[in-house]
Amino acid sequence: MSANSTSVKEKYKKVKTILVSQPKPSRSPFFALEEKYNLKIDWRPFIHVEAIDIKEFRRQRIKIEDFTSVIFTSKNAIDHFFSICEELRHKMSQETKYFCLSEAIANYLQKFIVYRKRKVFTGRKTIADLKTAFMKHKEKEKFLLPMSNLGATVVCDYLNELELDWKDSLMYRTVASDLSDLEDVFYDVLVFYSPLGIESLYENFPQFIQNDTRIAVFGNKTSKAVEERGLTINVKAPMPESPSMTMALEKYIQQANKK
Repeated sequence: MSANSTSVKEKYKKVKTILVSQPKPSRSPFFALEEKYNLKIDWRPFIHVEAIDIKEFRRQRIKIEDFTSVIFTSKNAIDHFFSICEELRHKMSQETKYFCLSEAIANYLQKFIVYRKRKVFTGRKTIADLKTAFMKHKEKEKFLLPMSNLGATVVCDYLNELELDWKDSLMYRTVASDLSDLEDVFYDVLVFYSPLGIESLYENFPQFIQNDTRIAVFGNKTSKAVEERGLTINVKAPMPESPSMTMALEKYIQQANKK
């Protein structure tokens, strides 16, 4: 994947094609943008989550039955935790307690447990929301935190701060997707939502040159990752006047596609 030979200094070159580095959703403001400006918008996840090998899990010397509580920080954590339980043929105790960062995560947990028979504690959004529940059960519970290779520094630091009896376990990985089929495909705009998307771009195309491809980024961490690669950011969100990516892109397209 690269671009044409024109310099990026030609800031407002017309936009006809956009690649969003995420899975295609069922509904999105991007669809209206596509129709309004007669664009071709493609969707392609640059990263994906995959399970670790059961042999790798066993090398961690973690025995799930030793833990009385499980802390879930995402739906992915739930999926891969219960997948490992299934591979180990381990049936969770009826007495196990579950601590979920958000209501959405707690609701997702119902796919795997008989909800009314379990003890589930739910936060609003962050690990600190669960402080009261943690402190109430601190003395009797041993907590397991399923994690990815990206870690969870904020969560780990907070559990240590509360002096809980806890241990983390690597259960899944976020890795770069194979984008080799895009090597000779060119887009006017590439849209990134995380630094991992940038890492995936260079893992797939180490010789990537921006040329006149416009780069759209969401969030300061993504912006930093782009700048560290020496790339030019053409569209950035959130901004006071453009809180969403589609709003920022539309503002740019209105300028770039002037006749």
